[in-house]
Amino acid sequence: MAEHYQLQQRPTEAVKSFLPQKGPSTSHVLAVVTLLPVAGVLLGLSGLILVGTVIGLAVTTPLFVIFSPILVPAVFALGLALAGFLTSGAFGITALASLSWMLNYIRLMKASSQEQMDLAKWRVQDTAGQVGQKARDVGQRTQDVARA
Repeated sequence: MAEHYQLQQRPTEAVKSFLPQKGPSTSHVLAVVTLLPVAGVLLGLSGLILVGTVIGLAVTTPLFVIFSPILVPAVFALGLALAGFLTSGAFGITALASLSWMLNYIRLMKASSQEQMDLAKWRVQDTAGQVGQKARDVGQRTQDVARA
């Protein structure tokens, strides 16, 4: 029986290890006490706004139904006009960005073309020097083989 009692104690001790050893601090208690009324007031205001929205919708729904033959095409036309303006602006910004990129690319190409030409000349000279040295080495080896 005592052993059964000890087995029941172990799970509670395990649960106690997950709980904090001491109570909440004073700052936590003050934060809860301060924020609880604020949260209550905000919750009450959100409820009032919800009630006002539902009442306003109940009043205006018949007006929307009566004027829907006029409102639906008007909203559709306004939506298309807005989409057109936004699309036009997006294409304009894209065009300006691409023109700016092309101008910068051309400027960089002109500025770096002289550097690229100098680099190409240096590479050709370096390669020609290496080929010449290699030809001299092969010629020297050929002469050495012919002498031997």
